[in-house]
Amino acid sequence: MPKQFSNLIFLLIFTLAGVLPVWAQRPPAYPLVTIDPYTSLWAFSDKLNESPTRHWTGKNQPLDGLIRVDGRTYRFMGSQLTTLKTVVSTAQTEAYELSYTFQKPGDGWEKPGFKPSSDWKTGKAPIGDGASSNPIQPATIWKTKEVWYRRTVTVSDLNFEHLVLYMSHDDDVLVYINGVKAHDSGPSYVGDYKIFPLDAAAKAALKKGSNLLAVSCLNPVGGGYVDVGLVDERKVNLGAPVAQAQQQSVKVQATQTEYKFAAGPVALTVNFTTPLLLDDLEVATRPASYLTYSAQSIDGKPHTVQIYTAASGLLSVNQPTQEVVGKRSSAEGLTVLSIGTTSQKILGRKGDDVRIDWGYALLAAPTATTTQTAIGQPTTLFRSFVSKGVIADDASQPAAADSRSLAVAQSLGTVSQTPKTAHLILGYDDIYSVQFFGKNLRAWWRRDESMTAEKMLAAVEKDYASLTEKSRQFDQKLYAEAEKSGGKPYADLCQLVYRQSIAAHKTVAGPKGEVLFLSKENFSNGSIGTVDITYPSAPLYLIYNPTLLKGMMEPIFQYSESGKWTKPFAAHDVGTYPLANGQTYGEDMPVEESGNMLILTAAIAAAEKNADFARQHWPTLTVWVDYLKKDGFDPANQLCTDDFAGHLARNANLSVKAILGIASYGQLAKQLGQTELGEQHLKLARELAQKWVQMAQDGDHYALTFDKPQGSWSQKYNLVWDKLLDLGIFPKEVAEKEIRYYLTKQKPFGLPLDSRKTYTKSDWIFWTATIAEKPQDFQALIQPIFKYADQTPSRVPLSDWHETTDGKQVGFQARSVVGAYFIKLLNDKLH
Repeated sequence: MPKQFSNLIFLLIFTLAGVLPVWAQRPPAYPLVTIDPYTSLWAFSDKLNESPTRHWTGKNQPLDGLIRVDGRTYRFMGSQLTTLKTVVSTAQTEAYELSYTFQKPGDGWEKPGFKPSSDWKTGKAPIGDGASSNPIQPATIWKTKEVWYRRTVTVSDLNFEHLVLYMSHDDDVLVYINGVKAHDSGPSYVGDYKIFPLDAAAKAALKKGSNLLAVSCLNPVGGGYVDVGLVDERKVNLGAPVAQAQQQSVKVQATQTEYKFAAGPVALTVNFTTPLLLDDLEVATRPASYLTYSAQSIDGKPHTVQIYTAASGLLSVNQPTQEVVGKRSSAEGLTVLSIGTTSQKILGRKGDDVRIDWGYALLAAPTATTTQTAIGQPTTLFRSFVSKGVIADDASQPAAADSRSLAVAQSLGTVSQTPKTAHLILGYDDIYSVQFFGKNLRAWWRRDESMTAEKMLAAVEKDYASLTEKSRQFDQKLYAEAEKSGGKPYADLCQLVYRQSIAAHKTVAGPKGEVLFLSKENFSNGSIGTVDITYPSAPLYLIYNPTLLKGMMEPIFQYSESGKWTKPFAAHDVGTYPLANGQTYGEDMPVEESGNMLILTAAIAAAEKNADFARQHWPTLTVWVDYLKKDGFDPANQLCTDDFAGHLARNANLSVKAILGIASYGQLAKQLGQTELGEQHLKLARELAQKWVQMAQDGDHYALTFDKPQGSWSQKYNLVWDKLLDLGIFPKEVAEKEIRYYLTKQKPFGLPLDSRKTYTKSDWIFWTATIAEKPQDFQALIQPIFKYADQTPSRVPLSDWHETTDGKQVGFQARSVVGAYFIKLLNDKLH
């Protein structure tokens, strides 16, 4: 074959990679470095080089990547640096004065000519109830459901590059400028300060001199906070031209995300791999990800190639203004760069929308004469690489996090059609990970006090070849098994959520040296070790390592068995991440959490084929089942995990959970040799199930509650455990009737959670679908979730709470509960 023709074929194949089917064509966000709730970097846009990489919360945590080909530079990762120039300050920098009211004001309150009544008071910003995760304490206390405030601001210059709102709000906020609506957040909250788009009409309403900024905020359940300003987002002048590498394709698999680019005459592959191989906790708990580059010539000619990678100091702080310092060390053939805050207040910050600001972000590269490393100012390092292909340390003193970067420049030498590769390691050493009832606990990988970040990185480097290959094989196996179990869309969804679920936890060594696998309620309230997070997450861990599920449940068992939790039902949580010192959630969920714990203990016994874990906690399980026998069948008006549309009494799906919790206890008792006790509980569960059928029956389906509001229904996803655990409690026609009915209630983006609203929880849809006996029914219920993940306009790590009519996120993101998607695969493995 002529050389020119073979080059053309290669280029064609490389280009077609961008149009061949990959995961759902477009995940809502792309996992990159997924280690734990604090070290979790994502690409929120389709192209790796069209926006900064971000923490799962949406805060910028930039990784920048450049490739220099024959002296010309192309960007393949990150985007042009920007700075925020204050136009109207927030309370972060100025406790400004405002006029406010807690009483609904008259019409026109948001307009300049409005004359406030006597209900309006004067105070200082920010406004809040003191319970928000925002680090700035409120100057004006707000305890009502809603607040309205007005603020006169002065603007001296209208020449903006990109004017945006800069604010923190908890919950829903409305902003007006001179009476023109500037932003409506809808149902959402932001615990930290972020930028938001400004409506064009409001921008046009802004004028030189005096302006009115009017704000209203809703605080339905506590944690109230509101503070609004304006900033001009400006691009940093880099002083040298940088072209965009052309992204050809991106592929998301269970443990890796891979991009392909054309950088002029060179093809570049960029692979992020986090070897979350759960059968090997020594490997899976290391806080490190591989970043691998492979380059080859497209046109058949040799080309000189260098690759630049930079990690921002923002990876190690909660706020950009926090002071950081970098340092350099070595580890058995590696050069290690690290950066962290100067204050190092270990475990000094808790909450939901926050990032770690203790410990050290790590960037390590194999030591070589062709590799340069530096710690310095981002713009200086960038410009030096673009113009000369070299980098050097230019700043060793402490400075604000956004003015420091760790950088590595790797020369691949002359690249031809034979690929040349280079790799890096990205990681984080948090020193201590959580506090557990007053004791600071180390991560599992660091449980030996002699372990250091350098030793960990050396092991990660030593295992590079074997772990990248094992990860590749695991991804293929997972996909094949999931596809066999539920079809291609199901397999695509399982591989998308695998890293997301795991990275919403931290694995630590408990007080007795046991594994504790602690979840964080990402963008739901920041709780740690929440039982109703554990319950939906469980299927993934039951398949790949039940020890981790036990590690999710142990904190709740230990909480009860220590005497610190004295109620006759399971706690909701053990604190607010990362402080696990006892429940901080304001309301109990007695039937919900007790049923969850009993069912999951039985599921562990099924997965491990023994009831040893139940034996360890039998007295506690007995207390909880006694509560369910007394109060579980016809639940009172109490909180449960489905109460997004409000609390319910007599909840039929919650009753199913109680019944199956009792049955689970019975099955466990028989496995432990207590046959008579076991039969008693199984008999009771069957009797309650028959009673349930009569009370919930509502024609062609079963009702939302036992009092049967007209036309009401709900997903009875808890029934899935009757099938998975072979309990035989409910008649088979219950599930069959429900599935037939659900198929008539589907919307474009999924089956609503119940008849009260059109939004849904995708985790429960997978459980509901698994109840179906016919594969076509399972796939019919799953296909709209595939469509949601592919087409949602909410570009965030997959939200489990979305609207079924338009696919928009309602709340939550990056949560562990997507481990629920694996329940169909779990069902097949158990049977």
